[in-house]
Amino acid sequence: MFIPLHDGVPMRFVRAPFVTRAILAACILVHLAIVSGLLPLDVTWIYAGLGLIPSVLLGTEALPDGLPLVPAPLTLATSLFLHATWLHLVGNMLFLWVFGDNVEDALGHGRFLLFYVLCGIGAGLAHALLDPGSIHPLIGASGAVSGVVAAYVMLHPRVQVWGLFLKGIPLRLRASWAISVWVLFQIGAAFLGGDESVGWFAHLGGLGVGAALILVMRRPGVLLFGRA
Repeated sequence: MFIPLHDGVPMRFVRAPFVTRAILAACILVHLAIVSGLLPLDVTWIYAGLGLIPSVLLGTEALPDGLPLVPAPLTLATSLFLHATWLHLVGNMLFLWVFGDNVEDALGHGRFLLFYVLCGIGAGLAHALLDPGSIHPLIGASGAVSGVVAAYVMLHPRVQVWGLFLKGIPLRLRASWAISVWVLFQIGAAFLGGDESVGWFAHLGGLGVGAALILVMRRPGVLLFGRA
């Protein structure tokens, strides 16, 4: 397992990663609102109403009256801002904090926001199409964040990243090595039966969409694979 902590890659084009920070803030505020009981809805009702349920999205199942809280296609986006626990939230936000700023720098603010949402939508669709009968809500930013990770490693594969490995061992490794281990773990868990509560195929879908989009959405002159 790999938890990123710091990479130290400087910004080249933007003063600050405003979109990355806004997404972080939105996810944290939404989770605070849910766990503190500020919202007038039960937690399970919120997850069912705003989470992505494959069978509902694909029209093979229907929810009780009043659900979903938004049209089913919109849950591809709303699900990205919901998290089950603080650990779930912190894990996703650490990946976004470490890798999101440099991807936003390479794309620009507006294109990064579009990139993030498209990665999340692609991740959700991959999950739904590969598990179409599921009645369980998929929540979390991990699909979109996986797209950010894919873009980052294509931009900066040689960068040394500080992270926690295995059971919390601090190491500094090349991004390409650290992220490759993380990707192999996602693939193994998806195809060999990992924790069923985790959307492994959403992670893989986000990785694929992010890798494809960075090819066409990066700024002119931004090179891939660490080339100067």
